[in-house]
Amino acid sequence: MSGSPVAGSFAIADYVVFALMLLISAAIGVYYAWTDRSQRSSRDFLTGGRKLTALPVSMSLTASFMSAITVLANPAEVYRYGASIGFYAVSYVFTMLITSEVFLPVFYKLSITSTYEYLELRFNRATRLLGTMLFIVQTILYTGIVIYAPALALNQVTGMNLWGAVISTGVVCTFYCTMGGLKAVVWTDVIQLGVMLAGFLTVIIRCVVLKGGVITIISDSQHGGRLNLSDFDPNPLRRHTFWTLSIGGTFIWLSVYGINQAQVQRYISCKSMTHAKLSLYINLVGLWSILLSSVFAGMCLFSVYKSCDPWTTGRISAPDQLMPYLVMDILGDYPGLPGLFVAAAYSGSLSTVSSSINALAAVTVEDIIRPNTNFSEKHLSWMSKGMSFFYGVLCIGMAGLASLMGGILQATISIFGIIGGPLLGLFMLGILCPLANSKGALSGLVSGLVLSLWVGIGAQIYPPPHDMSRPLPLSTDGCNLTMAHGFNWTSSALPIQNSTAVTPVHDDGKPVLAELYALSYLYFSPLGTIVAISVGLIVSILTGGCKLKVESRLMLQKEDTTCYYFIKMLKGKIKSRSGHLDLKDREMTFGNANPAFSDFELDLAKSAVS
Repeated sequence: MSGSPVAGSFAIADYVVFALMLLISAAIGVYYAWTDRSQRSSRDFLTGGRKLTALPVSMSLTASFMSAITVLANPAEVYRYGASIGFYAVSYVFTMLITSEVFLPVFYKLSITSTYEYLELRFNRATRLLGTMLFIVQTILYTGIVIYAPALALNQVTGMNLWGAVISTGVVCTFYCTMGGLKAVVWTDVIQLGVMLAGFLTVIIRCVVLKGGVITIISDSQHGGRLNLSDFDPNPLRRHTFWTLSIGGTFIWLSVYGINQAQVQRYISCKSMTHAKLSLYINLVGLWSILLSSVFAGMCLFSVYKSCDPWTTGRISAPDQLMPYLVMDILGDYPGLPGLFVAAAYSGSLSTVSSSINALAAVTVEDIIRPNTNFSEKHLSWMSKGMSFFYGVLCIGMAGLASLMGGILQATISIFGIIGGPLLGLFMLGILCPLANSKGALSGLVSGLVLSLWVGIGAQIYPPPHDMSRPLPLSTDGCNLTMAHGFNWTSSALPIQNSTAVTPVHDDGKPVLAELYALSYLYFSPLGTIVAISVGLIVSILTGGCKLKVESRLMLQKEDTTCYYFIKMLKGKIKSRSGHLDLKDREMTFGNANPAFSDFELDLAKSAVS
């Protein structure tokens, strides 16, 4: 795409803004490396010494999985398929509730550095190693995409050097992770979240000014069918509907917030359980604001290009370049502002890559090196830094591989769903099912993985039909083919991917299972989770799981949940109000053992007497 009309129009001011963001990130790494130079243990390096408070952790939680993919792919998604991805907001709520009530209490009380340590405590070493390996594969693949995707989109539109950008982001990231550990990662995330929101806001404000108000943008989106927020079709084959986004989204985000090392490591590093829970709920506000910004930015995109689509006219080669193209188009005359947007996209990448590098180092040191060697804490601390460096280099290498992969948003979410779903099932088995034993856990994990991989790969080979994904029409009616910038666009430049022309697909060569492959990519995760739990329970029961006695600290206890405190408080109030009312009988029936939560071994003295 060297003939891109706006290529090379990146001014010096833009490079300065971009370099400044990289410099600040690097400086934070140096600062924490200096202030914490007395740190002796690898655990302090990897968990920030467990002294962090709710606010920076919540911002870091938001930033770490809101990558450049959010900045570039979400608006393009709204432009092509409509604002229905706004339904993710619902899945975020369920995710935070379940994480703070189910996963957080167990992990926090065990005070573990690696989530996969839990698998060994609850099941056995083999389960822990398999979980660790899957996490490492998933994270390296994901990180490669996260580094490469924004570099490609920005290179083709702003003319910024592709590999220069990839390597500079990778190097800066590796530098501050290796130097400053988790504290540096969390505080750089806070700054990067600010930069991301600023980048979105500049684009949105400029669009609103150009179009003469928010109302115009909303009515344009309404007329163009982009406000498709009333899609409650329960068909699981449809790509995006209220149900796929809220149910499938919940499972995907649970596998990120509930059990992904990068996120768990953050909220475990809070100074108290209350701070940890609070950080999850504050993070919800951050997630909503970024989702809202990206959806509105997509509506701005449509409003600006509603009568002349730059993708169909061949001025960009992929939908992921829509956002940078818009930025160069409407902010090109304001030196420094395109730089701010590029910095926003890269902030998204940096925050994600740094959390991945830090998490990979934690998992490798805690799950692979520590149990099999007898290094001193000081050596392990150096090992953690060495691993951060090694994974940083590896992720830059992965970016090269990512250059061979297709559509960004779907690729990333598919990776998370295919591997994250079965892992989520494994942890749920451990935390919620007292019957589950190690045989059940391993067979559940493997069968969930096999099934979701099979469906995921099938979906790549036999993509779902158009009537299931339903791209909305894009128009080129208003195009004056001799464009500004002095380029003459002739009809021969039109690419084949005109998304209004839908070619009929004949089902002759398709396998019988094509229906299953056409499943919405958001359902890969629930599929893996449900299969892992079902198979795990059946195998556990058949192999004597009913006789299993599990330590109470490894299961979710009713005392850990917020509901339990509310009920206790209510009972206290009723008692104090009624004065002489004797609630003894009721108390006896309150709190019968729920078969899903093992609380019968809590009072061992009583059970021994009985």
